[in-house]
Amino acid sequence: MNRVIKLGSAAGLAAAISLGFGSNSWANNIVATSPVIGMKLATAPNAVSVTAQTSLLDQGNSLAVTDPNGSQVDDGSLTISDTTAVVGLKPLTVSGVYTVSYTLLSATDVPLVGTFTFMYSAPATITTPIASPIPQPASSSTASTPSVHPTTNSSATVVVLILVGLAFLIILFLLWYARMIWVQSRKSRKSESRKRSAK
Repeated sequence: MNRVIKLGSAAGLAAAISLGFGSNSWANNIVATSPVIGMKLATAPNAVSVTAQTSLLDQGNSLAVTDPNGSQVDDGSLTISDTTAVVGLKPLTVSGVYTVSYTLLSATDVPLVGTFTFMYSAPATITTPIASPIPQPASSSTASTPSVHPTTNSSATVVVLILVGLAFLIILFLLWYARMIWVQSRKSRKSESRKRSAK
């Protein structure tokens, strides 16, 4: 009888151990996160996701993100897609360590609760450039008005004066030449009249 009891106890213990190992082999675990745990980011993500080993329930899950100051920066839009939970993020403006807290429920295991962190370096403040004034095109009235060049006008005046001077000199030369011809003609007439008188 004692032997039967001992065999039964041993069988029960073996079954319990077997059940324990079986449940551990099906235990839910985190298999991936985005951003990756401990990752340093220079570009702000727009969402955070956690992927478990087994399928998640549609209800009862939570996924929250806080900034280095402890302020919540997720937008609360949690969605479940089979084994992955995703929550959207507000624009990140603070540099430092961000903490992701999750509670994920599976139909085959106890709730999966935990946290992980990632780092984000916000870009330096960008100053807005001052707009420079745009030069305005010249108006049509200004563009149509011809520009007057004093140098051109003075050059034209000099040329006119030179031409007038040359014309005056030519007139004087013609008058002088006509007078010379007239004087020679008169002298020749006097000499011919004297010759006739002498005969």
